[in-house]
Amino acid sequence: MPASPDMAYDLARAVAVLYEDAELALLEKLRRALAAGIDSPHWAELKFAAIGNLRAAVEEVSNALMQDADGAIGRAVAEAYRRGGQAAVAELGALPEGLRHAAARALPNASTVDRLAASAVADTRPVYARITRAVTDAYRNVINRASSSVLLGGLTRRQASQRALDQFADQGISGFTDSAGRNWEMASYAEMAVRTITGRAAIEGHTDSLLAIGQQLVIVSDSPLECPLCRPWEGEILVINGADGPQTLRLPDIAAPSRLFRPPPTVPVHVAGSLTEARASGLFHPNCRHSLSAYLPGVTTRPQSPPHPQGATYEDTQEQRRLERQVRAWKRRSAVAMDDSSRAKANAKVRAYQARIRQLTAETGLRRKSQREQIGAAR
Repeated sequence: MPASPDMAYDLARAVAVLYEDAELALLEKLRRALAAGIDSPHWAELKFAAIGNLRAAVEEVSNALMQDADGAIGRAVAEAYRRGGQAAVAELGALPEGLRHAAARALPNASTVDRLAASAVADTRPVYARITRAVTDAYRNVINRASSSVLLGGLTRRQASQRALDQFADQGISGFTDSAGRNWEMASYAEMAVRTITGRAAIEGHTDSLLAIGQQLVIVSDSPLECPLCRPWEGEILVINGADGPQTLRLPDIAAPSRLFRPPPTVPVHVAGSLTEARASGLFHPNCRHSLSAYLPGVTTRPQSPPHPQGATYEDTQEQRRLERQVRAWKRRSAVAMDDSSRAKANAKVRAYQARIRQLTAETGLRRKSQREQIGAAR
């Protein structure tokens, strides 16, 4: 059974839901705090006086999220590693019985699991440092803008507050920057970080189990909707622990019958590079569709991937992601709506973008991933 980051997708999603639930709770707390007494002439003074209450409520959500997420991340990484190891055992049917049993007996590498879990926890730490500041800054911004608009006679206080809340909902709790310099929303950043680590844990569980029985070579699958980063490695053979760069090896043919007192015949195997090298250049990035299998000389054949039956392209998958982001953005606007009219408008936008997703998936044959259209408790 091939191993891929996708086999840990459900584990990362379960963690991401914690952040999405927290984000929705924070948006609702912000909306309620601002909506209370909005028609009072002393609204601005009352809101500024209550900022300590909002900060305490936000910190309560943040602390609960950190506690729940840390435990969930550790469990997700351990399970992803275990799945990767099981996949290696399952695909070694062509090996002698003794080697299959050795692979099955290989104990999980606790140090690897702990290291990956610690890395994921560390990657999500910026989330908690940012939450309280982002929400309280948005709170102050709404008060100031609403007060200014009312004084200038341009908008009612409710209209000005709604406009500022909409802008904050569009942006989300953001400010999290990855190693490539890309800016992320809180829930998206946390999901990206956890998906990256759990996907890596699945691959390392797989390769560690192979290494435990002396299997050094793996082969990359061929995906019909590959991205430019992965395309150079499709169908290529890689060495798990070995030198970078292409090389040709002569290795024993596993399929050849054994002969007493004679070494087995060998076959040439072209290796494109190391697994480390391929991953450093982008293979197995978040959302990667590729998988990894053990390469057994004389047994494994290069993968053949037919084109998508309805001709979908990589660009179509990116358009689907864009539409999903729009659905989530308008659901956040619905969460901060201060009246029924604003909420109805946001919900209409949600339905319109969902209709475009249904049309795209019907035309291309792409699978709709409705869980990627959800935020928090609205799942």
